[in-house]
Amino acid sequence: MAELKVVQPIPEQRFIYLEANKALDCDYDLKKRSDLLMSKVVHRVAFIGCGKRAHEHAIGIKADNRCEVVAFSDLSAESAERLKADFEFQGNIYTEYKVMLEKEKPDVVLICLWTPLHLSVFRDCAEAGVKAVLCEKPMSPTWGECQEMSRIAEETGCQLTFSLQRRFAEGNKFVRQLLNDGKIGQLVRLDLYSPQNLLDCGIHTFDQALSFLNETPAKSVLGAVDTTSILNWFNVPSEYGASGHIVFANGVQANLYCGPVDTWEPTDDMTKVWAGVRLYGTEGFIEVMWDGQIIRGVNYKDPSWSPELVLSSMSDQMKAYVKHAIDCLETGIEPEVSHQKALRASEITFAVFESVRQHARVELPLTGVTDSPFITMLENGQFGQGRGAE
Repeated sequence: MAELKVVQPIPEQRFIYLEANKALDCDYDLKKRSDLLMSKVVHRVAFIGCGKRAHEHAIGIKADNRCEVVAFSDLSAESAERLKADFEFQGNIYTEYKVMLEKEKPDVVLICLWTPLHLSVFRDCAEAGVKAVLCEKPMSPTWGECQEMSRIAEETGCQLTFSLQRRFAEGNKFVRQLLNDGKIGQLVRLDLYSPQNLLDCGIHTFDQALSFLNETPAKSVLGAVDTTSILNWFNVPSEYGASGHIVFANGVQANLYCGPVDTWEPTDDMTKVWAGVRLYGTEGFIEVMWDGQIIRGVNYKDPSWSPELVLSSMSDQMKAYVKHAIDCLETGIEPEVSHQKALRASEITFAVFESVRQHARVELPLTGVTDSPFITMLENGQFGQGRGAE
């Protein structure tokens, strides 16, 4: 096994809006991008894992005519057949993904597997010469494995992205524009809300917050976890809930709630808990849910102002995610959902757990940690009896 090297999240980067195509993109030579995209290179695409999430990724693949699906791999040939038939794809079916990689030599692979399998399968893809991997989130069950995935991506040049597709929700893009325009003044504080399971769901909330902060990383984390009962998602144990306090490098502070949510739709009932971010500025505030649904917005100097509700479906988000990943493969720019950004969001999760282990605030970047502090404490019996796994 390759030596584990510590890979820290990349420094702050800023992004701009390109209103011409209503997509968030990096500031680079637009003419070069246009010339490259006009070439219409066809990329050989393969799926590893053909369950529910593969079907959601397939929506984006089907919509992009630069993608030619050539293979499917799943331990269940029936699942692979179903995915192939549902989207009227062509391609061969395999039950051994390594055989598929060797025979089909895909350019692009979608990894839609349970979390503990991400690292090993990505490593095999990168070693097989795959040019781009679109991986299901979260990155991996431990901080060391997350760093190892980033190290492999950097070392091999394989473009690694994660399905943090909510960055492409029209409402989230609109909120980023409002922030850039100074509609609520200087951003000073955030309330972060996530459904249960900080590793699997919290990454969406942390990534949403980081996108609103122009990728400014966290510099310290204080956390607590609720182990009233232990959840188990995709063969990874998780806490029942979590809370914490995060300070970002630009001075913005955030309060964290991770636990049961009451609604997935905008509501006027202020007692309801939802998933998303409340942003407080010096001149107002905005409440926005995971998928960009703006619950309310207030500008203190203009009481008549109310932000437009801009909606987009999960299908639209997946189409935008796949298109963007393929665009970046062809242009060489850093993807909006790159492994570097996923690593930065994941770091906050593991910092919460490390804070619990140390009974103290943790300074970032997170060093000297390669495990999941939560899983280690759980296995050591440090949380007491609880109610067992659910």
